[in-house]
Amino acid sequence: MNFVVDFGNTRIKAAIFSGTELQHSYVFNSLSGLLEGLKQMPDFTNCLIGSVTNTHQEFIKALPKGKHVILFTATTPIPLINLYKSALTLGSDRIAASVGSFSFYPNQNVLTIDVGTCIKYNFVTSANEFLGGAISPGLAMRLKAMKEFTHALPLIELDKNYEELIGTNTFDSMLSGAQIGAAAEVDGIISKYLLNYANLQVVLTGGDADYLGKQLKNRLFANQNLLLYGLNTILNYNIEK
Repeated sequence: MNFVVDFGNTRIKAAIFSGTELQHSYVFNSLSGLLEGLKQMPDFTNCLIGSVTNTHQEFIKALPKGKHVILFTATTPIPLINLYKSALTLGSDRIAASVGSFSFYPNQNVLTIDVGTCIKYNFVTSANEFLGGAISPGLAMRLKAMKEFTHALPLIELDKNYEELIGTNTFDSMLSGAQIGAAAEVDGIISKYLLNYANLQVVLTGGDADYLGKQLKNRLFANQNLLLYGLNTILNYNIEK
């Protein structure tokens, strides 16, 4: 059994895999929640950890002895050709999500869009080359920025039921700008890729993918566990090597 963990900016995601098959997936809001949940999980032999924080260090110390543990870094072998010019600064979440898409769509042009704290666009060519992409503020970050960088606008929460283009008050205008505006951005980016790359597969993942997917005009494949599939693919690739 494989155990993979993703320490994100907001949440911790984890999964148990048998080979390439997802057996159980988990979401935790804290390290303590993960450590408590670990006691109830099936036994595993191999573990791969991806992290964009430092929280993983305490988790590694808490793991039972005898586990084969890999911390995913810029030097960890992956089944893609990494052509990113600043590979040492490339977030583990970006490359893991791309490997997740690769596991479903090898030898294809794939644009992976991860909608979380930030919106991350990651592109892999049909030659299985990771080129890079773009990073922009996520939905909640856009709303928070309007509060932080103005004197009059309030701090408001995401409303995943909001779908109106025209906000008729300040509250709704902020929701429209942040949420409907983000959907327009994503649709626009997808359209630009479609103009440049034939037979493009678009994959959407991340915490806000459920909301954003309903707003998009372009067709895509959604998978909330994509990053976990990517981490497991990387783990199996390193075990085989």
